[in-house]
Amino acid sequence: METQRQQAAAAFKAFILKNSAKSDLNLYDHLARLLTKVMDERPQNSVDVIEEMSYKLKRELLPDTQSTLRDLPLNTNSQLLAEQQRLLFLRDDDAEQEDELVETALPNVNEIGYYFEQAGLGLGREEMQRIFLALKQLVDSQPLQRCRLWGKILGTERNYIVAEGEYKEDVEEDEQGADEMDEQMEAEPLDDEEKDGIVEIDLLPRTSYKPQPEVPKEPQGTGVNKVVYYVCKEPGLPWVKLPLLTAEQVKAARQIHKFFTGRLDTRISSFPPFPGNEANYLRAQIARISAGTHVSPLGFFRFREEEDDEEAEALHDTYEVNTEFEGITVAELAESLSTWVHHVQHILQQGRCTWINLAAKPEDESEDKGEDEDKEDEPDEPEPEVGPPLLTPISEDTDASISPWTSRLSSTLTSQYAVAVLRSNLWPGAHAYARGKKFENIYIGWGLKFAGNGYSPCIPPTPQTEYPTGPEITEALDPTLEEEQAQKAAQEEQQAAKEEMESSEEEEEGG
Repeated sequence: METQRQQAAAAFKAFILKNSAKSDLNLYDHLARLLTKVMDERPQNSVDVIEEMSYKLKRELLPDTQSTLRDLPLNTNSQLLAEQQRLLFLRDDDAEQEDELVETALPNVNEIGYYFEQAGLGLGREEMQRIFLALKQLVDSQPLQRCRLWGKILGTERNYIVAEGEYKEDVEEDEQGADEMDEQMEAEPLDDEEKDGIVEIDLLPRTSYKPQPEVPKEPQGTGVNKVVYYVCKEPGLPWVKLPLLTAEQVKAARQIHKFFTGRLDTRISSFPPFPGNEANYLRAQIARISAGTHVSPLGFFRFREEEDDEEAEALHDTYEVNTEFEGITVAELAESLSTWVHHVQHILQQGRCTWINLAAKPEDESEDKGEDEDKEDEPDEPEPEVGPPLLTPISEDTDASISPWTSRLSSTLTSQYAVAVLRSNLWPGAHAYARGKKFENIYIGWGLKFAGNGYSPCIPPTPQTEYPTGPEITEALDPTLEEEQAQKAAQEEQQAAKEEMESSEEEEEGG
């Protein structure tokens, strides 16, 4: 009997020593630890808390493999940007203190942001402060005579903060690109020594077609390239200078409607094809927006008086700040559009601010030909294109679909402290404010012009005919055998009749 009990006890002990497939624990060890815990702690009413103690003891032995926290990367984009912007707030203690009376190329961006904030515009105080420091960093690294915040253009992926500047007069910038150098190398003819050993083989016929001459771009410091523009994605990131603008890029930008992506090297896929990437397209849109929306109070600028130069007086393409300007009241600026004028040159349909005659021949070619030949071959001179002059009131702006401008007061409750606000309806996002002798322009938008109810892309041109059609050039069908025999018989009869007439004439002459 005792042997059976011992066997049963051994079997039961082996049973409770068996590990669980779920928790990898066994009942024998768990009961031993539980009783040890009860003897050590001796809780009151142990029979009531034995279940809770068992659960906690088992919970402590199980490994915690689940976690609700996500593994964050070591360096996030926000941390990297914050590290870049931290450099904007650093100050060199060893640097000498600048005199407050020294003129700086940078305006008071905080004051400008305050006035735009009164008008319900702007980018917020924190962002404006960071942009202010970023512009200061740009002025310290580039020889700029003047620099201002042009605005912010939104993109589908990233945005562009745009800064406008002018170089100092003693700085000569070399804008000769690699493409222009290649064109000059191709235009130069080969010398006699270089021609030796070259065999010219004309495999294809040469066409007499001459494409229309390309409109040359305006040089740096004039026209659409009068000022330079720098862009950056965020304050603290490097500033990138936009390239010079060509006339073909301006004309192509007027015919397309594309959103910006935020990457300057993006290829522009459009019809008609745009000659360049997003950096060139961005530069073209900035020039168009500036020419159409940059305004100032009437009388703030005046034309420069140049003696013994009638052409300069006629064109009036340069102006200066009027030191005698006393300001216009805010009420007049808000009520009448005649008190605002454009101070950026109008862009002609040619893609330039100044018209150029493409039909004019070089002097070398005109000297080779005679005067009579020139009169016969030369086409009629094209009529020069003239746009509205500088400092033209915006009340003369016209558009068939919408009123170009809207003016208002920033506040009607405290009008004595209000500012006059001007909004462009043709370029949504372009605004200007004025109060006393202070004014400023800013653009915050997608960089697209108002296209009416719906934008319609350009229709492809009609395909050209390959060759003229008509009976004189149409190939005839091959004749049948019967038609050939009939034509041959007719020709033989005509030949026989001709011979008889000739023989009869000879007999009459001999008789």
